[in-house]
Amino acid sequence: MSDIAAEAVRVCASAELVDGGAGVRRAARWGGGNAVVFFVRYDGKAYGYLNQCAHVPMELDWVEGQFFESSGLYLMCATHGAIYAPDTGKCVGGPCRGGRLRALQVDERDTPDGRAVFWLPDGELRPADAGPDGPAEGQPAAQPEAP
Repeated sequence: MSDIAAEAVRVCASAELVDGGAGVRRAARWGGGNAVVFFVRYDGKAYGYLNQCAHVPMELDWVEGQFFESSGLYLMCATHGAIYAPDTGKCVGGPCRGGRLRALQVDERDTPDGRAVFWLPDGELRPADAGPDGPAEGQPAAQPEAP
């Protein structure tokens, strides 16, 4: 465990993530640079991953927030067609076979505004707007600015 403990970051209302449906993206910092993480629902549970293919370090979504292939059963890299199990992040087909997506710790909690999905960042992969002590609980990560 890192010596930098971040607070939980609210990602979205639980109802916004539908099994096999669109995901939610958030800006992040990883390895000293900018990154994007994403959150999806599969088999009733929320999952989060670094938005980077295990084969080539490119984002997975073919349209922003679209991570599942047409059946809604697998996450798919739009660039090379790598297929990932959404519950484990393990590559089950394509050029990254045996590789794995970088998982995030995700939790669903009841809040005064209803059930919500939270990201529990670690010291290595954090919300983009996290200062040295991390963002305040419930604060979403900043979205990247358009070029």
